[in-house]
Amino acid sequence: MRTRESEEMYLETILLLKGKKANVRSVDIVETLGYAKSSVSRGVNLLVKKGYITLDHISGDIEFTPSGKQKAQNIYERHRVLTKALEKIGAG
Repeated sequence: MRTRESEEMYLETILLLKGKKANVRSVDIVETLGYAKSSVSRGVNLLVKKGYITLDHISGDIEFTPSGKQKAQNIYERHRVLTKALEKIGAG
């Protein structure tokens, strides 16, 4: 369960960062989430292995694969719907 939560957090964070800036790198994730560089490095490498993102080893730029972008968009939309539902019942 924890791995899935972490995976979703990274994918959603990359998606949101890409909405703000053209080039997203691991350091941007570190700054946004406040995680250790080693944790982000490990997480990014796992997303590469799963085929969700690509990593340019020269520039450090992170790009979504088509399946990774779709997964990130689905996660983001699910979180938006859940947040709205919780706010509607007064939990926010």
